[in-house]
Amino acid sequence: MLCRSTALAMLGAGLLFAGPAPAMAQAEVNAPDLVLVNAKVLTLDEQSSVTEAIAVLDGKILAVGSSASMRALAGARTQVLDVSGKTVIPGLIDTHAHFKAAGLGDYVVVMGRAKTVADALEAIKAFVAKRKPGEWIIGGAWHPPSQLAEKRYLTRQEIDSVAPDNPVYMRTVGHFSMANSMALQKVGVDKTTANPDGGSFERDAAGELTGLLVETAIDRVEKAVPPWTEEDEIRQFTLAEGALNSFGITSVVEGATEARDIRTLQKLAASGRATLRTGLMYRPEPPADLNAWEAIISGNGASSGFGDDWVRFAGIKIFYDGGMTLKTALMRDVYPDSHDNYHGIAQQTPERLAQLVSICNRHGWRVGVHVVGDLGIDQVLDAFEAADKEKSIRDRRFVLIHASLIRPEQMERARALGVRVDFQNVFMWDKAATVERFLGRPTADRAVPTKTLVEKMGLDNLGAGTDFPVNPINPFLNMYIMVTRKDPSGNVYGAAEAISREQALRLYTSAASRSTFDEARKGTIQPGRLADLTVLSADYMTVPDEQIKDIKADITLVGGKIVFQR
Repeated sequence: MLCRSTALAMLGAGLLFAGPAPAMAQAEVNAPDLVLVNAKVLTLDEQSSVTEAIAVLDGKILAVGSSASMRALAGARTQVLDVSGKTVIPGLIDTHAHFKAAGLGDYVVVMGRAKTVADALEAIKAFVAKRKPGEWIIGGAWHPPSQLAEKRYLTRQEIDSVAPDNPVYMRTVGHFSMANSMALQKVGVDKTTANPDGGSFERDAAGELTGLLVETAIDRVEKAVPPWTEEDEIRQFTLAEGALNSFGITSVVEGATEARDIRTLQKLAASGRATLRTGLMYRPEPPADLNAWEAIISGNGASSGFGDDWVRFAGIKIFYDGGMTLKTALMRDVYPDSHDNYHGIAQQTPERLAQLVSICNRHGWRVGVHVVGDLGIDQVLDAFEAADKEKSIRDRRFVLIHASLIRPEQMERARALGVRVDFQNVFMWDKAATVERFLGRPTADRAVPTKTLVEKMGLDNLGAGTDFPVNPINPFLNMYIMVTRKDPSGNVYGAAEAISREQALRLYTSAASRSTFDEARKGTIQPGRLADLTVLSADYMTVPDEQIKDIKADITLVGGKIVFQR
């Protein structure tokens, strides 16, 4: 204890308490920006630890532990968020979505509620009424064969009946589109127009155009649609990011990104307004000339991984076959009702695919290939193996995107190459009956074979997504299907392929983070990770199975900031 005379001398010299005061100030500087307390925190670390509270500093997790210990770290400026015992999980990651569609409600005809051809036509008619004659009318993505009672696409004549004075272009899920007569006239397509390689302008029995565009024929009309303004696109992506945040999604792999969208996302992030972390699967259109393809891929010198925590190149996207709900997946077996030895559609030859992949690999780009059918998967794996012999791909996490009908021996080939599978169980929600109709019940039962994928490849080589807007974006619906294998009617497809709740959650978090090589940055709740968190409306681990799909995100945080609160 200091004597009185010594203390006075130190005070006169300005030295008394000089040590403790800066220490207290430093402690305040290092205090968390946020402490989240009174929670059930599913950390999803290697031990599957469960704790009570999280401290966040500078957008990252500072510490986890008891509510008391995290409160003890708080300073005067620390925000305290008491979640009243609710479950907290890492921010969810959708490994394959076309999420811009979530921001297009004011710009396209929304077809999600159409259940009949009449419903669809009424939606177009109502949208046309708000537009000027001659203005292009664009449709949002939907899936008529499974969605409409008539199980078919609209004809150009039907669209003409509700939009006689406007060109109409109705997108579906990327492999088929519909156009009315005025749209076809604007791009110079009539009944004498030859089909392009890898696609067709569908015709009826009399040889007249139906308005249905298949695969590469889509480009003829797609390229004629006027682009959105920059202001429109910024608003669309802002709305879309907020929409995904409302489902607890904090990161996404954008499944087929155009150059213009990349620029828009960069501008949004640079302005500080981004609320969603985006991995980009850049999709340049492969030109006929391989030298031109190489020029595109070598381009500006960028390669996979270039970017930051907000916007980053994840790889190059290449399409190969079609889809199981479109009757275009490339299958080893002939389609059940085929009368002409039909196996599905390949958008290019296996030889050309191998050349495209090889060029990407040489220039440091990871490749993700859209492939669904088992024959298509055989040929994509052949291309990956050929590329690996030229330059190793084994630590590069090349991707089979969808791979819905993958076989066990193909899983083993993929794992040997270090290849990922990013799949979407939610295809089997409202489309399972369509898959059964086109491919038969045994094939529908083995579609998206999740348990076998986990057993053969391991969780870390897999990721879950939705392919939104082809399917609902809701991650808890997707997890419900992984756990139950049920469709809306309660029909179970492939019960043996169901997985546990924790496995399903990891496919959206710790495993999904590896899709963009971010396993040390996000996907778990641990010190040093990005503070991307989701507070749930119910306890995911304990609610009855039937209630999993009804869970909602009550609060979503990205970088420790609340970006959504219900």
